[in-house]
Amino acid sequence: MENRYDAVIIGGGILGTFHSFHAMELGLKVCLVEKDNYAKGATTQNFGQVVPSGMNSKWQKFGRESLRIYKEIQSQFDISIRQNGSVYLASNEEEERLLVELRGINNGNDYASKMLTKKECLDKYPGLRKDYVKAGLYFPEEVTVEPRTMIHKLQEYLVTQKGLEIKFNFPVISCETDGEWVSVKSSNNEEVFGKKVIICNGSDFKNLYPEIFASSDLEVSKLQMMQTKPQENYSLKGSILTGWSIRRYEAFHECPSFAQIKANETEDSLQKKWGVHILFKQAVDGSIILGDSHQYADAANMEDLGYDLDMDIDNFMIAEAQKIFDLPTYQIQNRWYGMYSQCKNSDIFQKTIDNNIHIVTGIGGKGMTGSAGFSKKNIAKIFNRQKINL
Repeated sequence: MENRYDAVIIGGGILGTFHSFHAMELGLKVCLVEKDNYAKGATTQNFGQVVPSGMNSKWQKFGRESLRIYKEIQSQFDISIRQNGSVYLASNEEEERLLVELRGINNGNDYASKMLTKKECLDKYPGLRKDYVKAGLYFPEEVTVEPRTMIHKLQEYLVTQKGLEIKFNFPVISCETDGEWVSVKSSNNEEVFGKKVIICNGSDFKNLYPEIFASSDLEVSKLQMMQTKPQENYSLKGSILTGWSIRRYEAFHECPSFAQIKANETEDSLQKKWGVHILFKQAVDGSIILGDSHQYADAANMEDLGYDLDMDIDNFMIAEAQKIFDLPTYQIQNRWYGMYSQCKNSDIFQKTIDNNIHIVTGIGGKGMTGSAGFSKKNIAKIFNRQKINL
């Protein structure tokens, strides 16, 4: 019975790992399988911020539960969580109006935020240009993570402290059910059995169920990001989200003024063409992470996005960032892109096959912020456990 489990989770990214975590919290025997030698997909290639403030009301509930879970784990085991807060910086009166309206929404949701004057922003964030900022909205509960290391530390915690079994280098080639057990086989001739199997990885979904994948509404987004060289004698705390973030994030769609403000925007700008909004976050080595851009293609045609970095996009982002912060250096030491899948017409892709095989993927840019909270509710639903109010 050593290779039989209550749950077999396919995909070792943030979504699969937290599905494993919550299944174990219910007292279930769990095996997480990952096709590569370690997790290295979108979970490790994102910006590294946990910002429920940017989510709509439904997903903010998941994001806030994620914050609680992250902080609880961090209190027991270092997974790189740093609570330095997030701030949105308005560059004009329209964006300031959206901040005021969002603060009202969050007051109604009992989620802490604080309006900052121009002077308070300039005092709090060194190098911020006074000709850019007009006001800010600060969320003190929010955290940053180091995406290249966090998932590995989280899995180390689950293995050493919670007893999770992880099988790396386990490329799944089949999932077959006999009504009681689902057999999960790898290309290495390994086999595990699960009462329930949950597929949390888009590439495994595509390989196992190509027809369902082809008929899905999944699309892929390509995000370009950069890392400066370490900033000498310079400290920037938390996540810094700027005016274009205010005009982009889902939370602001619920603001009364949003539709009219968006209608006034120029449609043929490079910002719109490349889906750019400017973010800043300081890494542990003192460097600044800069982002990011968004280019889209149907998941079945993700090759259309190419495998190269577009230097025109990078140069545009640097030029725009320099209008916001005067950093000691804008020399770049690292450039990369991340790819994540999302749904065109829904929050996340979910489908059940033969009652016991559950596909859960396409969480998109909500992954780092929303996965921990969403997985808690989804695991309870799949295993028909007590209702979880989120």
